[in-house]
Amino acid sequence: MPWKNQGGGPWGSGPKGPWGNGPQPVGPRPPDLEDLLRRGQDRLQQIMPGGYFSGIGITLIVLLIVAFWLLSGFFRVQSEELGVVLRFGKHVRTVDPGLNYHLPYPIETVLLPKALRVSTISIGMTLIDDPARRGRSIRDVPEESLMLTGDENIVDVDFTVLWRIKPNGVGDFLFNIQNPEGTVKAVAESSMREVIGRSQIQPILTGARNVTEQGVQELIQKTLDTYGAGIQISQVQMQKVDPPAQVIDAFRDVQAARANLEQLQNEAQTYANQVVPQARGRAAQIMQAAEGYREQTVAEAKGQSSRFLKVYEEYKKAPDVTRERIYLETMERVLGGSEKLIYDGGQSGQGVVPYLPLSELTTRRPPATGQQTTGGNR
Repeated sequence: MPWKNQGGGPWGSGPKGPWGNGPQPVGPRPPDLEDLLRRGQDRLQQIMPGGYFSGIGITLIVLLIVAFWLLSGFFRVQSEELGVVLRFGKHVRTVDPGLNYHLPYPIETVLLPKALRVSTISIGMTLIDDPARRGRSIRDVPEESLMLTGDENIVDVDFTVLWRIKPNGVGDFLFNIQNPEGTVKAVAESSMREVIGRSQIQPILTGARNVTEQGVQELIQKTLDTYGAGIQISQVQMQKVDPPAQVIDAFRDVQAARANLEQLQNEAQTYANQVVPQARGRAAQIMQAAEGYREQTVAEAKGQSSRFLKVYEEYKKAPDVTRERIYLETMERVLGGSEKLIYDGGQSGQGVVPYLPLSELTTRRPPATGQQTTGGNR
């Protein structure tokens, strides 16, 4: 019998102690646990025929326990998850999102990694809460972002890595690496430092970002595959590539000067593209004119030599006639375009006399070839 139900005690009747009745509870008294257990046993005896200690009662209790145990094997896989079913700790299968079933614990258990979600890791920068702006702001992490290039210059590189779990590598992801995010971050930082260490600073700051990103992604993937991590690198994005803050103004001046140099080179190349074709065209024109003149001169020389040979052949046949003909043709060419004066040179002549204006007459009608005058010299 409980102490409180005893009729009395060494200090009298009721729940008393050695110092009197003690403090009395204020308000409704809490339910008695023994009364609740007793009422539950009475109801269970009323439900089960023959009492719960009978064979049928025990069977029903066992069946209910087995049913609840079997029903505990149902589980739901969310849209970003894959279900990895383990049988006594060994990976036996992978299930897709939706309602699935596995043998109840402790035979089989299930792990639900976010295998279909693309995760992002930032290196060289971190997000912190900013109460002043009522949001989050980016803070640089110099110990992660400052790197040494191949030409011994320091560059500040902030980049992000997008990664996910390989569909066929969920088991490797769960059992081969202990800290996936830390592993990806460490490998990504190491790979970026290696690629930057093999490169010059100028291409990194200007147009070699795509090449650098591709090289870093391939190196990260190769390293993680060596670890058997079961991780797929989707993309590497370089967010900021700048010199250190102490020398950034000088680097900007150098880049501006290089931009001006490239602009002047482009303008000079444009001018050369305009002038050189024109010069080549003129040179080709002169060459063609010279070629034509050469062909003409050679043809004329060949014609003259051929004519001379033909005249020589005729001269051998009739020297006198040929000589007279050559003389007449020569005098025709010589005197054909000269001004002529005709005067009477006989004994009856009186010196200089008025002459016939043949020049005015020839302007209206040219004299006939080989024209001879009478009464004077030819």
